Amino acid sequence: MHEVLLFRIYAALASFGTVAVGEQRPSQTHPAKSQVIGLVAAALGIRRDEEARLAQLANGLGMAVLQVADGSLLRDYHTAQVPSQSDLNKAPHSSRRDELRAAPRQELNTILSTRDYRCETVHVVALWRRAAELPTLAAIQAALEQPVFVPYVGRKSCPLSLPMAPQVVQADSLNAAFAAELAGFHTRWLQLNSGRKPSSRQPLSQHPTWLFWEDGNTLDPPAGLVSMQTHSRHDASLSRRRWQFGARLEHIAAWTGQEAQP
Repeated sequence: MHEVLLFRIYAALASFGTVAVGEQRPSQTHPAKSQVIGLVAAALGIRRDEEARLAQLANGLGMAVLQVADGSLLRDYHTAQVPSQSDLNKAPHSSRRDELRAAPRQELNTILSTRDYRCETVHVVALWRRAAELPTLAAIQAALEQPVFVPYVGRKSCPLSLPMAPQVVQADSLNAAFAAELAGFHTRWLQLNSGRKPSSRQPLSQHPTWLFWEDGNTLDPPAGLVSMQTHSRHDASLSRRRWQFGARLEHIAAWTGQEAQP
């Protein structure tokens, strides 16, 4: 049996960052590991400049994500004002406010970009410990229930729409942990959103969806599923101060809520 912390991320508007180049700011369909670690760190009261503590969390926690609903795409046309690089070179700046003060308002430049969001997304995240020196899963659960800093989903304009409802469970595999959680989640979800009896709609667990989990580690719980695809994702946080990210392997499998057959 493995100890796993499960919690829900539901937001009417969310941003799941990925590699961004130039004026395009795309979004993945499910949370990045750096994003989840940042959410947990905020709940624990760890500040962005505490890089050693952030690295300890990132390296010491394993993660899997069950995509219950990937939502729909919303693309926002975004404008912002910035000073010229020559003005920035003349004045120290560590914030957006400092940047705008670096040049007179009439000399600011307008840049255009597009930012992608996901609407009405629902994910269940699983975390487990890979290092003994980390806070216990029970401590992380308590922090998610009463976070020190306000949690949001990717950007400050994307608050959570429902409590995260964290719980620590014992399970033989990630598949079993998610199956048990989603059975109860479906009942609560319908009660909160439709007011109808749970039997009046098809259970969420009957809709095939996707399970994403990290590459194998000796302390990781088995997935309980056969990976259909493995890809590299650049969302392992290396330095929050320098915005540096490393690659990690992520496995993907179709998930129906059923245990894998031998």
